[in-house]
Amino acid sequence: MAIQILQEKWQGQVSLVTIGATKEEGGSRSSVIKIGGEKSLPALFKEGEIPHKPKVALEIWDIHPSEWPEALSKAYKDTLDDPFLWAKKCIKEYNAECICLRLQGAHPDFGDKSVEDEVSFIKEFLRKVNLPLIILGSGDDTKDNILLPACSEAAKGERCLIGSVTQDNYKDTVTSVIRNGHSLIAESPIDVNIAKQLNMLISDMGLSLERIVINPTIGALGYGLEYAYSIMERARLAALSSDKTVASPFVCFIGQEAWKAKEAKAKDTNQGVMWETITATALIQAGADLLVMRHPLAAEKVNKYIDKLFDTE
Repeated sequence: MAIQILQEKWQGQVSLVTIGATKEEGGSRSSVIKIGGEKSLPALFKEGEIPHKPKVALEIWDIHPSEWPEALSKAYKDTLDDPFLWAKKCIKEYNAECICLRLQGAHPDFGDKSVEDEVSFIKEFLRKVNLPLIILGSGDDTKDNILLPACSEAAKGERCLIGSVTQDNYKDTVTSVIRNGHSLIAESPIDVNIAKQLNMLISDMGLSLERIVINPTIGALGYGLEYAYSIMERARLAALSSDKTVASPFVCFIGQEAWKAKEAKAKDTNQGVMWETITATALIQAGADLLVMRHPLAAEKVNKYIDKLFDTE
């Protein structure tokens, strides 16, 4: 007798978010990427539509990342002092589809660049780099409350992904994102209820839930990954059960977390690359839609994994 495999059918769907706007859409990007849209849990292709593969973005800083371990920084050789050369290397040599630009230099402890300087930098970066763009603040709430709205205005029409905002620091950035046509990263501290509450607060201001991407604040392999996995899984189950307040795609800052691990900082470059790779592949199984990564070899391995995972023929 043939064994019948039970399949779950879901009523809900993850929101579809587009990053980037082409010339025909009012922007200047050479391409766009789409994330989300799932009607099934990860990789369960027979249970529902999964229209878009997870996407990988390579991370670039506006200043030299002096705290990066040598095993990571040597992948970019002499480009780390020049974000434009760094971006060119990511595109030409590492085939980046999307760039995540972190404005770390605006942080009071990392140079305290002025908002005006960062706005000028964003405008120049958009002129020289035409991939879909994620724009991150410095990580200092007080500075980012001014910085992110100004950068949103500078990138008007490019449909960037701007972030992150939290429950304590979202109103000004939300207003600017609505006005300038971007999407928003909503950050919650590994808590489904807080993620839901923040999405509701943002949508109450007028930003569509379909323009929100959740940053669930992950941990790396061996550093809280399993807890982050379980929270992402719970949120995705709620989304597929028709709870639209948590039906947002996930962005996971893989490189940021993986290269904090002491194991990743070993002189053996392969160890750090594998730490980042395994963290990423595990979180894809939890539902990650957009992975921000640092080492190009890890990104390459993860893209190959994604292609193989989605080869269902």
